[in-house]
Parts: sequence; structure tokens; C-alpha cells
Amino acid sequence: MLTTRHGVRVLGAADLADFLALSDRDPVVNVFVDHRARSTNLEPRWLGGEVWGRYADGRLVAACHVGANLVPVNATPDDARAFAERALSRSRSVSTIVGPHDAVKAFWEVVSGSWGPPRETRWRQPHLELSGPAAVAADPRVRRTTREDMDLLYPACVAMYTEEVGLSPEAGGGADLYRARVAQLVSRGWSFARFDDGRLVFKAEVACTSPRAAQIQGVWVAPDRRGEGLAIGGMAAVAEIVRREVAPTVSLYVNDWNTAARRAYRTVGFVETARFSTVMF
Repeated sequence: MLTTRHGVRVLGAADLADFLALSDRDPVVNVFVDHRARSTNLEPRWLGGEVWGRYADGRLVAACHVGANLVPVNATPDDARAFAERALSRSRSVSTIVGPHDAVKAFWEVVSGSWGPPRETRWRQPHLELSGPAAVAADPRVRRTTREDMDLLYPACVAMYTEEVGLSPEAGGGADLYRARVAQLVSRGWSFARFDDGRLVFKAEVACTSPRAAQIQGVWVAPDRRGEGLAIGGMAAVAEIVRREVAPTVSLYVNDWNTAARRAYRTVGFVETARFSTVMF
């Protein structure tokens, strides 16, 4: 039974099948929320937040993941505005709004007066997919990392995060939590790297997966080795392993101003399928 305005209510375990059917309408774009739903069963205590659903004529038509990341799911601008009005009834708890551009823009237009100013906005981020073999040869030196690699891997992860986000993941005492996250990715077999003479020169991780897709994050090349094509062969290798062993389609999103990365991904064979936007606090 609906208990809030605009047909919006909190979803729970009983709504999991409907939610997964909704996310499956665009399964690669929605891989993050699909992963979160499957791993938490939409239970708030495991989500660390909530998932809101919007209904029309008794049917789930859109959703919104509200945790550290706020992510609209199959949301039109009208759906996004309805979610934003619900969000205004509570203080901001999210650190990032991210997802398809039109929905994020519509959501932000409603909440910006109360939630702003953001630390940074990135309005045009190409969302890329690779659902077939890479267009170039995979780098044979790229492999899964192990716990024995942590002394080299962890500093590279911190450097990548700081360069990408503009803030160290260790800020505010977050080092232990971030190290645990890196170790978790290693234990899952979701962390990949190339080492030259005992030094990490390329790395990337799988951020989340579903039966249909896997999203890549944290692509990084050592600054003094950039321009050598390490990201091209490295990403081809990561995509090959992931498509063979994890999920049939590999995706990621990239900042529009990062021309070198976009060129590398295009060379590997990734194609743009959507535009994302991110608002960071």
C-alpha cells in the first residue's frame, strides 16, 4: 500500500523480483543497483540505506537507490523529480548522486537549493560497453592480484582515487576502511594489475557485477609510464578475463575531458551507450 506522495515508497525484500525486472530493462546501465539488490535482498540493514520505488497503476515504473550513492533507476525526469521531493523531507546523507544524465539533472534541479553547494559536478560522462572480443591484443602480463601484492596495490589505489576524486580516501581516518575495500576486491578476484620489475604500472578493478554485466573502476597507469599504451593492452586483458569468467558485458563510465582514457577505451573496442552525470559532495 502506498504511504507517500507521487506513488513513491520504500522497497523491501518482497519487492526484489519486481525491482530486478525493472533494472533488467537496461541491465548494463543498471549493473550497480542490480548488484546491490542481489547482495542485500533490498534489506535496509544490509543496504546501509533504502531503495525507493515509484508506482503507476500498481506497477513499479522507476526506482532510486539511496545510500552513500544516490542512483536513479529507469527514471524519467518526472520520476526523478518525485524522488527528489521525497529526498527533501530528510537531511542529505548521500555523498554522490550518479546515473543517467537526464535523471540526475532533474533530481539536482529540485534539491540543489537545499543540498548544495556540491564539491564538484561532472555533467557529461560517456558510459561505455564492450560485449564482444576486444579489438586489440590483451597484455599477457596483466593478472589477478593477490594478498601478497597489497603493499604495491594499495598505494596505487590511493593515488588513483585521489587523482580521480580530488580527495584522498584516507582523509578523515578512512584508511582502514579503504584498505578493507581494496582487500575485499582482491579476495573476490576482481582486482587486476601488471607489475614490471617489482613495480605496479597498471591496475583496474571490477566494481560490481550482475548476471548480465560487470562494471570496471579504478583504471590507473603509473604517471611516468603513461602514453605507452599500457591502458590499451591492460584493459583488453581485464575485459577478456571478466567476460570469460564473470559477466558477458563489461562497462565503465569516464569523464568527458579525459581524452587519453576515452581514446584508449575506444581502441579496445568500447562503445558509448549512454551519458552519465555525477554530483559529488
